[in-house]
Order: sequence, then C-alpha cells, then structure tokens
Amino acid sequence: MGFFGFLLLGLIAGAIAKLILPGRQGGGWIITLILGVIGAFLGGFLGSVLLDAPLEDFFSIQTWLLAIVGSIIVLVIYGALTGRRNK
Repeated sequence: MGFFGFLLLGLIAGAIAKLILPGRQGGGWIITLILGVIGAFLGGFLGSVLLDAPLEDFFSIQTWLLAIVGSIIVLVIYGALTGRRNK
C-alpha cells in the first residue's frame, strides 16, 4: 500500500479512534485526523515489526485494526500531553 493509501486509512482510522475514545480530547477534528495518520503509520510499523503482519492490502481487517489501534495510542498520548499543559 502506498503513501496515499496510508493517508486515507489514517484519516478514517483517526475518525474511528475519536469515536471510540471517551471524553474530550483537545484540538478538534483536524488535529485528530492528523494524529490518525500518524497513528496509522505507527500501527503499521508496530504491526510489521512485532507481529510480522503484511500490510499491503488496503481492505484487510488486519491493516484496519492496526491503524485504529495505532491511532488510539497516539490520541491517548496527545491527550495526556495536552492535558498536563492546561492544568
């Protein structure tokens, strides 16, 4: 899967991660979608390194799950970092 495939996957995975996570994370939808793209790259990297998962297929459930989990991880880290600044 190419760069644009990961970009689209990250945008959608970021939106799904935003719906899954409870509470309010700062930054709005634009930041969430950017973090979703970063999370998709993170999930794909961790999946290929730790699980030896092939990520060539855009429509694979394995690819989507890794992207969503990576997006959730990035959103949690972002929420923890921005939450400390506001207090």
